[in-house]
This record gives sequence, C-alpha cells and structure tokens, in this order.
Amino acid sequence: MVRVNMPTVKPYATYILLAVTIFIYLLQIGTQSLLGTDWPFQLGAKYGPLIRIGEIWRLITPVFLHGSFLHIAFNMYALFIYGRGLEERFGHGRFLLLYFLSAYAGNVLSFLLVPNPSLGASTAIFGLLTAEVIFLIQNRSLLGNRVNSTIWNLLFIAGYNLFIGFTTQGVDNFGHIGGLLGGLLFTWFGGPRWKVEGIYPMLSLVDEREGHGALSGTVAVLLIFIPLAALGWFWVGK
Repeated sequence: MVRVNMPTVKPYATYILLAVTIFIYLLQIGTQSLLGTDWPFQLGAKYGPLIRIGEIWRLITPVFLHGSFLHIAFNMYALFIYGRGLEERFGHGRFLLLYFLSAYAGNVLSFLLVPNPSLGASTAIFGLLTAEVIFLIQNRSLLGNRVNSTIWNLLFIAGYNLFIGFTTQGVDNFGHIGGLLGGLLFTWFGGPRWKVEGIYPMLSLVDEREGHGALSGTVAVLLIFIPLAALGWFWVGK
C-alpha cells in the first residue's frame, strides 16, 4: 500500500468566523433588547440607497448579520460542516478570501437586483458549496470516481436550497446565486490543484497553485463583480 501525505492545516479561521459571527448576533439581540434598535443591522446590512451614498462596506458586512436564531443556526452549521474541510485544503488565507469574496459577490448581485435590505452568511455558504464541487472536479484524477456521489450530493443541496429560495417569500436568492458564482470563479482559477511528487514509497500531494492561487482567484472574482457593483450605482433593480 502506498501512503500519500495530504496537505492540510488546522481550520482556525473557520472557528474564528464562527465565534465572531455568533458574537455579532448576540450584539444584535442585545442592542435590540436594551436600546430598541438592532444597531449592527442598521450599520451593516446590505441596503442599496446607503451603498450608493458611499457605505460600500455594506457589500461585505452582511455576512456577519442574521435575522433569527434559525437563520444563524443553519448558516453556522453549514460553515462548520464545509468550512473546516475547505480550509484544511485551501489554507487559512485562501479560505478567508474564498469566504469573503463569495459574500462580496452575493451582496453585489443582490445590490444590483434586489432593492430590499438583506443580511446573512448564506452568500458565503453558497460559495463554499461550489468551491467544494470545483475542488473535487479539478482533483478527480487523484481522488477517483468515488467523489462523484459527493459532487452530485452537493449539487442537489445547492439546487434544493435555490428552489426553496425562489418559492419562499423574503429570501434573497440573487445573493445566493452571486455567492455561488463567486465561489465557482475563485476556486476554478485559484483553488488547490494537487499533483503527486516524491519517490515511491514516500509520496506527497503538492498544490500546483500554491503561491499564486489566492491572487488568481481574487482577480477572477473582482474582474466580474467590481463592474457589476459599479453598475449598481446607476441601475436599480425592481
């Protein structure tokens, strides 16, 4: 039997994202209870008119905000399930870029097409789903056909949740679609591409994109979504 060492890191960034998001949700509850206003929501939700007067941080900050316990519970469960594995393979920095660029892409598409305020980490979560799919597809020659069922399961989860979004009132599905596209672009151009190196029987997997993947993935997302964000200043979705 040949043993191949897998390139992994501890998923510290995932745990930090979980902790920060939960802390901010507690701030939302606290300010609503004590002051009568959800101040994190007021200051950070995606809302087109405020973005158009210069509050561009609202294209990122909604990823930390949630509207209910079930809302944050679902998103943090998904982050815990998918984030750890992706961070172990992408590395801390590239994983954080994937997470926030997916959130940015989702909020940009929502900014462009949805006039109502929106919030939630699901923009980033949908990006993680497509990142997992693209990673498995691009490394299938090493991982084998056994990953096919995982790919189809992930596609089913994404498709089912998009269907729910389109059939449920109050769900910002364009944000989900933007997150999907952001995660797809980032991973297609910048995700890990493994190859086997070494001399038998001491073999290891090496990422061909180590060192430039983060830049390539970031440029791919920004080339598409910065112009879309700029378009949002002039064209308001109905």
